[in-house]
Amino acid sequence: MVRMWLAVAVVLLFVGGFVEGKPHRILVDTDVDTDDFFALLYLLKLNTSQFKLEGITISANAWTNAGHAVNQIYDLLYMMGRDDVAVGVGGEGGILSNVAVVLLFVGGFVEGKPHRILVDTDVDTDDFFALLYLLKLNTSQFKLEGITISANAWTNAGHAVNQIYDLLYMMGRDDVAVGVGGEGGILSNGTILPNVGGYLPIIEQGMTTVGDCRYRQAIPVGAGGRLDIDANYGIRKAFLPQGSRKYSPMQQASAQEVLIEKVSSGPITVIVIGAHTNIGIFVMNKPELKKNVERIYIMGGGVRSSNPTGCCPKNASSSCVPRQCGDRGNIFTDYNTNPFAEFNIFGDPFAAYQVIHSGIPVTLVPVDATNTIPITKDFFDEFEKSQDTYEAQYCFKSLKMARDTWFDDQFFSSYFMWDSFAAGIAVSTMSKPNNHNGENEFAEMEYMNITVITSNKPYGVSDGSNPFFDGRRVPKFNLEKGGVHSGHVQQGLRDPLCFVKNGKGRCQDGYTKEVSGPDSVRVLVATKAKPNKDVRSKLDREYFISFLNVLKDLQNSGRFNFTTQFPYHKEVTYKPNFQNKTLGKPVVFDMDMSAGDFLALIYLLKVPVQVIDLKGIIVSPTGWTNAATIDSVYDLLHMMGRDDIPVGLGDVFAMNQSDPVFGAVGECKYIKAIPHGSGGLLDSDTLYGLARDLPRSPRRYTAENSVKFGAPRDTDHPELRQPLAMEVWESILQKTKPESKITVLTNGPLTNLAKVVSLKNISSRIQDVYVVGGHISSTVNGKGNIFSVPSNQYAEFNMFLDPLAAKTVFESEVNITLIPLNTQRRASSFSAIIGELRRTPRTPEAVFSERLLSSLYRLKQSHSIYQHMDTFLGEILGAVVLGDSYSGLDPKFEEKPIKILADGNESSDGKVVVDEKGGKLVRILSSVDAKAYQSLYANKLGLKEQSAKINSFEEQRRRWSSPHN
Repeated sequence: MVRMWLAVAVVLLFVGGFVEGKPHRILVDTDVDTDDFFALLYLLKLNTSQFKLEGITISANAWTNAGHAVNQIYDLLYMMGRDDVAVGVGGEGGILSNVAVVLLFVGGFVEGKPHRILVDTDVDTDDFFALLYLLKLNTSQFKLEGITISANAWTNAGHAVNQIYDLLYMMGRDDVAVGVGGEGGILSNGTILPNVGGYLPIIEQGMTTVGDCRYRQAIPVGAGGRLDIDANYGIRKAFLPQGSRKYSPMQQASAQEVLIEKVSSGPITVIVIGAHTNIGIFVMNKPELKKNVERIYIMGGGVRSSNPTGCCPKNASSSCVPRQCGDRGNIFTDYNTNPFAEFNIFGDPFAAYQVIHSGIPVTLVPVDATNTIPITKDFFDEFEKSQDTYEAQYCFKSLKMARDTWFDDQFFSSYFMWDSFAAGIAVSTMSKPNNHNGENEFAEMEYMNITVITSNKPYGVSDGSNPFFDGRRVPKFNLEKGGVHSGHVQQGLRDPLCFVKNGKGRCQDGYTKEVSGPDSVRVLVATKAKPNKDVRSKLDREYFISFLNVLKDLQNSGRFNFTTQFPYHKEVTYKPNFQNKTLGKPVVFDMDMSAGDFLALIYLLKVPVQVIDLKGIIVSPTGWTNAATIDSVYDLLHMMGRDDIPVGLGDVFAMNQSDPVFGAVGECKYIKAIPHGSGGLLDSDTLYGLARDLPRSPRRYTAENSVKFGAPRDTDHPELRQPLAMEVWESILQKTKPESKITVLTNGPLTNLAKVVSLKNISSRIQDVYVVGGHISSTVNGKGNIFSVPSNQYAEFNMFLDPLAAKTVFESEVNITLIPLNTQRRASSFSAIIGELRRTPRTPEAVFSERLLSSLYRLKQSHSIYQHMDTFLGEILGAVVLGDSYSGLDPKFEEKPIKILADGNESSDGKVVVDEKGGKLVRILSSVDAKAYQSLYANKLGLKEQSAKINSFEEQRRRWSSPHN
């Protein structure tokens, strides 16, 4: 009988394999004699994309006894990492019978379709552990088809999307759709428009991508937070190869577009490992598609958890004060306000509520389970030995840097297998058909009735914290008055109704709470990581084995990293020799890395060094870009042959915006005026899609650090540490003769300069400060440019983004020349400057500048969300005035007593006023010859002198693809 079934299976396998073009699926019927397992091991070693052993039935009436034989087969499969192979023997008891295995085998063949998967991710370090784990699986069984980026959590959209593209390129999976952002909004009546971008939690989402950071402010912004995640500690650009896919304005698929496309195509599993905004919007806006989502797997929340971090060690002194110890949640920056929430759920509690209450089956992998699978020293050491593939190397390098930069000595009890553990549970669960109880290899499961807390009791009280209800006759989305969403909603890190000094906070926003009654949902919950079946192993969790085996498996492995992508890759550093030249006035350029700032920097680098000696660059992440965009500054300097110029990273918060309790986090009172999406941070961080066209510099941001600078330990390469702004200033002054004073050009918020002018030993060395910014209104219609804050009609962005810093600078003793917005507007014209550039000799820098300006102009003409592009065009003027004020520019100046308003009033902060009694006398550029200015700018860029050393990344690609000369 068994032979008859086997014959049928083999015939079906042969025909199916031929017709479907799938791997040859194999079932073996064996008596487990010695030569039989020779054959089995031979089959198990074959490439599973071609030949896949899926079932073994045991012939128990020949050379072996059934009980011994089946256990030997199980051990053999375990050794080979193939616990997925079905095993049948006999026809009684709990083990599958031979006939059942053959039926399962044939049934699986007839089904013949892989599990389709979409992942919504915030691209944190543990997220790409999960993504790479999924990408390594056999696509005939599990096929990752789409990735959507959660843009309001641990990463910023522009950096995240390009890292995803590079990961997929390394893995040979450019077929995977990637969605990020979107410009849609939500009307006041709750109507959800297409393509809501997910940059903001639903409670803050209006009609644009401008909004508050109610929940996101709990995530650190600089080192140890979004900066390190955006750059992946500096490893991303050093390791990942670069393909042709990249973000491009108005061409990038949105998160909702990818979700709709993939879910509409048929049954799919969704894995959520970030904030829930994208999926929450989807289930609210496309309820008709929910039927296609087979199950949602969520990493997040804490149900019955007891946080093991922040506890006092057993041998601690009596002065040790526990922090998060025993909390349900893990928000280490906010436990004095909210000890119940976990980061992924807290990122958008209302969206998480919608997902869990959507009616789609949900499996939750909360910190209850992940707390039981910390990264152990033994796992870390074994991972270090398992570097057989590029993906294993990338993950381990990232994990090692996370450990080396950890803030205390408790890394191995504080860092867990969060998102990849959830991915492993999902895959193991899906691999078992009709698995309603969620049985899997890696975690114990239990059904629980839970909900997500979105507001705090008492319900129905209007206190100004809840936009869904406050001031509304009809609640948004028709929510129930007095219902679970109608209470106080946490407002920031130190909400006085939530905050308990030196104690546990009162608010529960984002708490995945176990409840009963009509608001509860029956959810399958992972409660604990399963121990390793092999009690002799140093790796104490079963998932550790799977994770390492999958990542180091050579099948479906990465093709190359950045250096092996090119057979003749060679790092070159360009440092000019100025020994025989008399250098001009020393200049420091302070920029916020907007598009206009890069254009201004190119111009400064073209001014003869006998006129301007650019000593250093200070970048301010309090303006139009996030901190990780500093890499584009390094790339531009490399292109221009100026790898000698130091770049200092400035403060990530405007003055008085960092949290007084935990300085790594803070408010976004002013920076929230910058759009997150198109025309804002997304475009600025990617230089409107052109950043990846710049040649790759050997310099980049890294998280490398040193005890010398206050780090808890030295990393492997402390010499690569990113210098801070004040360190670069001090270095410049040490290398500059005391009699040589520094001229400063600022093109962004004055955050860093305010610190400089507050120090007498530095401010006394400053000759002049040229400030590009501010607006002096001479007419009623002469408004400023803060388009995202309608109440503020007269401020300009550089002053508004840090008004207290601007006030500090303008009240200091340094000499200031102001290049105001009104003068910029009169001198600037996209069509005129682009026309001049097209007539100038085509140096690489002229070509790049024309491409960038043309992109800005085209976007401005085509899309309403890009109407403010003139802001960046005007930023070039300061560099030209500083570098060539006597070359026919005919500048006109006037002096006025100036004062900057900085009273904490959003409608007036950053406004420049003329104050005859209390103002500082400032030289103000009132006009220039616009035609001369435009011609001078273009002609300078067309000069062969001080031109680019390497044109573009494409030129690097060509050089690295053939032998060096």
